[in-house]
Amino acid sequence: MSRGPEWRAFTKEEKDERGRVGIPTSFSIHDKGLSTVIDRVNRDAFGRQLPMETRMEMLRLRKWQIRTRVHSSSDRNLAQAMAELDRLTDKLHVPANVKESSAVVYRKALDNGLVRGRSIAAIAAASLYAACRSSETPRTLKEVAAASRIKKKDVARCYRLLLRELEMSMPVEDPIRCISKIASRAEISMQTQQSAIRVLKDARKKGVVAGKDPMGLAAAALYVACVLENEKKTQKEIAEIANVTEVTVRNRYKGLKDSLGLPT
Repeated sequence: MSRGPEWRAFTKEEKDERGRVGIPTSFSIHDKGLSTVIDRVNRDAFGRQLPMETRMEMLRLRKWQIRTRVHSSSDRNLAQAMAELDRLTDKLHVPANVKESSAVVYRKALDNGLVRGRSIAAIAAASLYAACRSSETPRTLKEVAAASRIKKKDVARCYRLLLRELEMSMPVEDPIRCISKIASRAEISMQTQQSAIRVLKDARKKGVVAGKDPMGLAAAALYVACVLENEKKTQKEIAEIANVTEVTVRNRYKGLKDSLGLPT
C-alpha cells in the first residue's frame, strides 16, 4: 500500500506547487488542529450560490460536525479551557511556546482529574502561570489573576495544587529578568537599567537577594539606579508599574543601600 501522494513531480518547484499541507498540530487547540471545519459561506469554489437543497444538506453536516468535535464532557472542557488560554495569552502578550506549555500542563491536570469540581478558568490561569514560571517568562501571579478575572488567592491555590499533584519543580525567578519589563513601562533609560543590573549582581554576591520577591528587588534596584544616575523617578511610580507596594520598594531600597554601602 502506497502512502505517498497521488501526483507526480519532476522538479523541486513543481513539487512545492503541488504540495498540500494543513496547519501544524497544536496542544493549544482542543482537538490539536486535526479536525475539519465546514464554513458558512454557502458558495461553491467558483463563488456561485448553492441551491437550497445543498445548503440544507451542508447545514445538517455542519451541525453534526460540530457535535462530533465536542461529543464528550472532556472535549467540551478542553474547548472552553483552550479558548480561555487563548484569551489570556493574547492579553498578556505571552509567546507561542509558553502558550503551548500551558496547554500541556492543563491537559495533564485534566487527565489527572484535577479540574473536576474546580473552576476551568482558575486552572487555566494557574497552568499559564506555571508555564511562565517554568520558562522564566516575567509574568507575575497578580498579572495573570487580573487578566483572568479570578481572585489571586484562587489562582495561587490552583497553582500550588498543580505543583503538588503533577510533581512540577520551578526555577527560582531571576530579578534581573524583571528589570527591562519595569524599565520599559517606566520609560527608564538604558544606562540606568545597566546600573540597576550591576546593583543586583553586587547584591547577589553578598547574598542579599535570597528569599526576596524578585519583582520587588528589581523595582528597588531600579530606584537605586535612578538615584545614582540622577534620573527622576519616585518610589511610588516604580512600585505601581512593578505591581508591588511602595513599602516593599522602600524596604528593599534600604536593604540594598545598607548592604552595598551606597550613598544616600
